[in-house]
Amino acid sequence: MMEHSGQGGLDADLRPQVPGHALSSPVQAKILVVDDDPRNLIAVEEILRGPGIEIIKADSGEAALRQVLQHDFAAILLDVQMPRLDGYEVAGLIRNRPRSSRVPILFLTAFNKDDMHVFRGYSAGAVDYVFKPIEPLILKSKVGVFVDLYRKTEEIRRQGEEERRLLMENLRVRSEKLKTEQALRRREEHQSIVLESLPIALYTASVQEDHRQLHFTNESIERITGFPPKAFLESPDFWSSRLHPDDRDRVLNQLQELTDQGTVTLEYRWTCADGSERFFLDQTMLMHDDDGRPREFFGMWFDITERKQLEQNLLHASKLEAVGRLTGGIAHDFNNMLSVVIGNLDLLQRAIKGNAKAEPRVRMAMEGAQRCADLTHRLLAFSRRQPLQVSTIDVGSLMPGLLELMRRTLGERINVSLEIEENIYLIEVDRAQLEAALLNLAVNARDAMPEGGDLSISVGTQALDETKVAHPGEFVVISVRDTGIGMPPEVLQRVFEPFFTTKESGKGTGLGLSMVYGFVQQSHGHVEIDSAPNDGTTIRIFLPRAHGVAESPNEKQRSDTTPFGAGQTVLVVEDNPAVRQVAISTLHSLGFDVIEAETGDAAATLLKANDRVRLVLSDVRMPGGLSGIDLARFIRSEKPDVQVLLTTGYVDGEETIEDVELLYKPYRATDLAEKIQALLDKTQPPVKNVIPMRAAVPA
Repeated sequence: MMEHSGQGGLDADLRPQVPGHALSSPVQAKILVVDDDPRNLIAVEEILRGPGIEIIKADSGEAALRQVLQHDFAAILLDVQMPRLDGYEVAGLIRNRPRSSRVPILFLTAFNKDDMHVFRGYSAGAVDYVFKPIEPLILKSKVGVFVDLYRKTEEIRRQGEEERRLLMENLRVRSEKLKTEQALRRREEHQSIVLESLPIALYTASVQEDHRQLHFTNESIERITGFPPKAFLESPDFWSSRLHPDDRDRVLNQLQELTDQGTVTLEYRWTCADGSERFFLDQTMLMHDDDGRPREFFGMWFDITERKQLEQNLLHASKLEAVGRLTGGIAHDFNNMLSVVIGNLDLLQRAIKGNAKAEPRVRMAMEGAQRCADLTHRLLAFSRRQPLQVSTIDVGSLMPGLLELMRRTLGERINVSLEIEENIYLIEVDRAQLEAALLNLAVNARDAMPEGGDLSISVGTQALDETKVAHPGEFVVISVRDTGIGMPPEVLQRVFEPFFTTKESGKGTGLGLSMVYGFVQQSHGHVEIDSAPNDGTTIRIFLPRAHGVAESPNEKQRSDTTPFGAGQTVLVVEDNPAVRQVAISTLHSLGFDVIEAETGDAAATLLKANDRVRLVLSDVRMPGGLSGIDLARFIRSEKPDVQVLLTTGYVDGEETIEDVELLYKPYRATDLAEKIQALLDKTQPPVKNVIPMRAAVPA
């Protein structure tokens, strides 16, 4: 039998302290007392009652087992003699349950201390005996030992759980920290990749006199300029020696203000390793130490070459827009005046036929007027204020004839050669504009070779991607190369600007290459130019491939205006009296009867009252009421048998002209005759002296 002293009684605070950790509440110890005699239950409860102790009573073995299933106990006091299930059986059942197998069981018995009886109790799972009548001190001491053991065990268990919780929390914090570090590392790597991919280079510099010896902090500078970072430290003047001469003084003067102002923004051109000049935005600021003394300069290089190119393109587009607005504003009236001049010259040529003195003068006047008309037309075309007269062209068939014209134009001192690849694609362009563009390039090349030289023209094919054109695909490329004086970079950047020229006053308008550029852009193509001083110039025109069948140009032109009207009636609608009178006179000379109207409304009224009109010749733009386009729609609806021919000196982009024949002013009598003949042929069998079609706008 175990002997126990009274130390560590039930009234003592048995909460063990874990080093560095204090538990928030004491452990509540539950004690199960099982006896079929209520008096014994009350007595035991009175003996064991105390703080931190909860007594649970059961009056049978069955009730005790139910309590064991519901609670964890520090000790169980179990009466041996009970009906149905005695103490030994209950103890065995408690011991067979894993959760309660280690709960201390003390048998309460009134039997003598018989060895066989005690042995049976220990075999059933008891750890001690308390004999009746119960001595309170002995019971309290024995139970106190088990309560103390339970509390310490529970405290250790709680401590273990707390340590496991802290360990898991520590693992969670470490895991979150690791994830945060990984995310930060990925962000830094991403920022580094972004910084490396941008046209930006960061640097530091000394506050001493050699502060333009730049210490670049990343490798982007080599990608941008072609020079490694160490190249900027090799000599004090490395950076300044590669400044563009036109920018040097301005930039160096700005740098003098850096120490006083603390920050400066520089913009300059700088020569890279490959010899190319790029624009840089150089932002520098002065950094101070903790005491406020200047420590070093921190700066950033930003490659703004593409931005500068976009600015140049925008400036060029603005100039084109300005020229277009200027040309559009005067084109209508100017072409009307030219119509009067050319129309009267045409009539005058017929009147003075055979006059040897007058004919050359009239012919010279006609040529001058035609050149004026041609210039206006090209201005409108290159500024995209007038649609091109496109057709499908075989460049291979066009070039030989054009080459002969170039040779006659350029003179004997220019050696012109042509090279054409096999199976050249068809293109869809304005034939007259293409010929004019190539002749313009040839004349420019001649002017660049005052002592004579070689002009080489080659025609091939090439595919372009979206970096050069809006619609990638296959293109015909026409290259024009000369062996002339070439152009320096500052001239090369401006060659396509309207009115920019390096020729002497009176020898160039500055519109030639601008017109070429405008024509190619309007044809959805692309232009490239390579040139260097004393190394000639090469201009490449890329025109998109067309699918279909090439149109065979009829080179034969009508040389006279033999009357073919046969008394048919034409209604002339024109608000300008002089232009209207020229048109009437020309139509009379062609054999037509003519009636006239000054406005579209008046023309509509005449058409309703006159069934003899075969054709209406109307201006597009007329003040008030019906325009020429409105009149054409009215005729199509009310008089479908009447043909319509519209004339105009300028077509605004907002005007829509569909399925209507159009003749641009100023026009020759032969141009008018051809258009009218073609329209009348649609409604009657062909007659003699049919005038063949040719380009509506004179080249």
